[in-house]
Amino acid sequence: MPTNRLVVKEEVATYAAVMFQAANEAGGQDAVLTVRDQMDQILTVMNSDMDLSMALTNCDYTGKQRYDLAKAVFADCNPVLVDVLAVMAERGDAGLLARVYEAYGEELGSKLDLCVVDVTTVVPLDDNLRTLITSKAEADLGKKIVLRERIDKSILGGIIMSANGKRIDASMVSQLNNARYTLKESSDGGEC
Repeated sequence: MPTNRLVVKEEVATYAAVMFQAANEAGGQDAVLTVRDQMDQILTVMNSDMDLSMALTNCDYTGKQRYDLAKAVFADCNPVLVDVLAVMAERGDAGLLARVYEAYGEELGSKLDLCVVDVTTVVPLDDNLRTLITSKAEADLGKKIVLRERIDKSILGGIIMSANGKRIDASMVSQLNNARYTLKESSDGGEC
């Protein structure tokens, strides 16, 4: 049966709003940010574990079985997040989690006037760079900024930043890939 996009959009908004409100009431900004971070981690796990993703959306399982699975797998997460994920799984909506994550970020912006900027580097940021990134992002986005820092040795150097669904990739790996592509294109076009 075809799904109405407006209905799905409303469901996504409802999941995000309920999760945001419950987290905010339970623990304020810290709880809201914890739920956001845990949702990000769950998305990474679900994108890498197809068995889990399929089980949470598989109609061969009953809604109760999917609900129980989500409760068990994500038991260590914030209770608000676990409850909403379990309901999503029960209803066969676990596949909407990425969209709920985006809508949750919008809730952060509209309700707390806050934007989370994810920063990935090879080494930890020093205080000067942290202050510079925060000041620049606050000026550009017009909101209070919370940095979420990650260390990833695989980028070799540089920085990757993302906020509000936009990504700036100034890592060495992407620069090397761009150089490789440019060299390949220039060598394919010439005569040999």
